Amino acid sequence: MSIERTQGGCVAMRTFSSFSPTKCTHGSASSEDAINDMPAWIGRGLTCICFKRKGAYERLCTNLTPLQEERLQRLKHRMKVYFDGTRPDHQDALRALWSATYPGKELHGLISEQWKEMGWQGRDPSTDFRGAGFISLENLLFFAKTFSTSFQHLVNKQGGKRATWEYPFAVAGVNITFMIMQMLDLDSSKPRTLVRDAFIQMLSENEWAFDLLYCVAFVLMDKQWLEKNATYMEFNDVLKSTRAQLERELSDEVLRIEDMPSYGLLC
Repeated sequence: MSIERTQGGCVAMRTFSSFSPTKCTHGSASSEDAINDMPAWIGRGLTCICFKRKGAYERLCTNLTPLQEERLQRLKHRMKVYFDGTRPDHQDALRALWSATYPGKELHGLISEQWKEMGWQGRDPSTDFRGAGFISLENLLFFAKTFSTSFQHLVNKQGGKRATWEYPFAVAGVNITFMIMQMLDLDSSKPRTLVRDAFIQMLSENEWAFDLLYCVAFVLMDKQWLEKNATYMEFNDVLKSTRAQLERELSDEVLRIEDMPSYGLLC
């Protein structure tokens, strides 16, 4: 990929994807919407990244709209919340996850052998949230409530030829949250990537874009797990392959999570 300065203070990016580079003639950084909230690490002239898509110009702007900024800050805050087993709302979220996973089955306690059934490493699931924080629990709960059929399919390891030593469902979910956080790199001071910009556009379309992307990632990971006939020791390789596929789809001509090809795996 190469980057060239063009007219109007924009950048044309040459890629090997289905995008074709074009000369941008949009307004310069002097326009009002190009100045507001310009990140300190972006030069004043770099107002947008432009592509010619289906005969029309689509922009992924480096200066966020007020709605994008609001939703992005809210998401960043969620990412920084640690799981705290002493907080009633965090305890309630754990109980809600159990109820959504095993409807009608009584939970004997927040520390119980029962949690191993879901794929936690031990009797106390709170110890597994250290890597990704409370948002990883929120992601699991969102998945369970929004796409219950897919969720139950995965938690019960239904369909396909399964390995003798399967990946633990709940711990895999925490790892997927952490993988997406790394992939999007929303707190980075580095120049923004097409993947990150595409996600921010999706966030303006749907406030729950991160949670939806999580659901897509989980079903995609399981699909690749089965296709590769993977075992527990190959989980990290499957996760890397899943990230690569997500990056390809986010870099393609999609403006909403629902437009991603792998979104069709959800039910």
